[in-house]
Amino acid sequence: MKKILIGTHNKGKFKEIAHLVSRKYKKISPLSLNIKSPKETGKSFIANSKLKVQFFSKFVNYPVLSDDSGICIKALNNKPGIYSARLAKKYGSFYNAMKFILKKLKNKKDRTATFVCSLSYKTNNQKIVTVQGKLKGKISSSIKGKNGFGYDPIFIPSNKKITFGQMSKVKKIKMDHRFLAFQKLKKKIKTL
Repeated sequence: MKKILIGTHNKGKFKEIAHLVSRKYKKISPLSLNIKSPKETGKSFIANSKLKVQFFSKFVNYPVLSDDSGICIKALNNKPGIYSARLAKKYGSFYNAMKFILKKLKNKKDRTATFVCSLSYKTNNQKIVTVQGKLKGKISSSIKGKNGFGYDPIFIPSNKKITFGQMSKVKKIKMDHRFLAFQKLKKKIKTL
């Protein structure tokens, strides 16, 4: 069976990406190989996903797929953006980070937000292939739902009435920013 390393330490992301990748692959986590995460020094989602794929591909001789994603909130100058996970770390959890965001948006009329995912794929000596998926929506008035991970319980996708946190996993996986990026990647890498 072919192997692919899914370059993330985030268990939620790992599950989602593993679900999208073809069943022909055995999905490997860097955690199972005791590989630490690289420092995210990039200034964009694309830069960070490329940096991760280059880092992880040094440890294995099979394909690597890495993700960098986050939420960009218009009223907060598109923050937390690439610092989405770091914001959660700063406040001790995603729950606390969501409370912080809701407080910041308390008197703001514009609650529009975009979930962004950049995926990078690399195999052996091939060039890195990078794509980006974006999903527009808005920030809810409170934390809603227990499903998903990260900022899912405060994000309502456009044309929907409920947050990702309230949606079934299957429904969310078939429409989110990671899915949109993966569809683009699949057009370029047919084997996925």
